[in-house]
Amino acid sequence: AVVSTQSGHYGRGEVINLRSIRPLDMNTVNQSVMKTNNLVTVEYGWPVGGVGSEIISGIVEGPAFNYLDSAPLRCTGADIPVPYAKSLEDRTFPQPFNVVTSVKKVLNIE
Repeated sequence: AVVSTQSGHYGRGEVINLRSIRPLDMNTVNQSVMKTNNLVTVEYGWPVGGVGSEIISGIVEGPAFNYLDSAPLRCTGADIPVPYAKSLEDRTFPQPFNVVTSVKKVLNIE
């Protein structure tokens, strides 16, 4: 995946779509962090007690921690009950611009 900005900066990264969270494939995540030196997790769940928290915990406690160039970042759903109205529901989940903003922050772009 490539992120471009208006100022012309580009960031390259890997997208890992975990097929399961139990068992969690931390070996693949560790290898990716060791290769890219960064970590952004994206999930629809709430920030507290989510899968992204577990992944970041595994990285911080594991062999890939010293490879990180910046603090790992979570891009999650809003920390509110999911509303019933479709228009509001869509706003509670991460949108593409939220992911791009998180990646730029980790890469220290803009």
